Amino acid sequence: MRLENKVAFISGGGRGMGEVMARLFVQEGAKVVIGDVLEAEGKQVEAAINETGGECIFVPLDVTDEAQWQQAVAATVARFDKLDILINNAGIYRTRRVEDTPSEEWDQVLAINGKGVFLGTKAAIPEMRKAGGGSIINLSSVAGLVGSADSAAYNASKGAVRIFTKSTAVQYAQEGIRANSIHPGTIETPMTADLLAGAGRQDRMNRTPLGRLGRAEDVAYGALYLASDEASFVTGSELVIDGGRTAE
Repeated sequence: MRLENKVAFISGGGRGMGEVMARLFVQEGAKVVIGDVLEAEGKQVEAAINETGGECIFVPLDVTDEAQWQQAVAATVARFDKLDILINNAGIYRTRRVEDTPSEEWDQVLAINGKGVFLGTKAAIPEMRKAGGGSIINLSSVAGLVGSADSAAYNASKGAVRIFTKSTAVQYAQEGIRANSIHPGTIETPMTADLLAGAGRQDRMNRTPLGRLGRAEDVAYGALYLASDEASFVTGSELVIDGGRTAE
């Protein structure tokens, strides 16, 4: 029960890594709120967790909408009285080179992956301050650490998440609010299904020293550590979960 008596909010909790994190956090004693634009999926996760005896609520959330973030955090506090953990997990993936990227797509990727993290953090900090501290965990990527051949907007957005996390960590450390980023390699989720179709799967495995793709659970356990009191001296850090890909 590493998260006993803690309340966590997870964006993008309707499927993929967010769903796995929600289920794991509940098993470790947390009360969980999941936000997503995928309402049907989010409500299914909510029902499944509650049927097993956990406590979870779903709220509709477009992470690019500041008012919806404020409503989501308010709903969390109304139900569970506080907010201890925020996981900015929602994101999209697009693969285009610089010259092939429409400006509209650039704006969309930066809005969801970058602005969404900013708005979530901004909305959560006042409630974490009231709670006496908290843990903010932002999902970046190995694409936020190194360049790639075909994803200009995605790289830019995840690089922004990395540095924004460090700024948050420095600005709010004295209030007991920690902020860290997670940098997954290739993880098998619904979001990466197209990427891994055909020869893509073997290509990604070949580029990973451990010789396999990541699982959502690999990332969820990293988030669990950063969310727990075991990481009380960890802030402004980058947790790379990539099977050794960026070590080469």
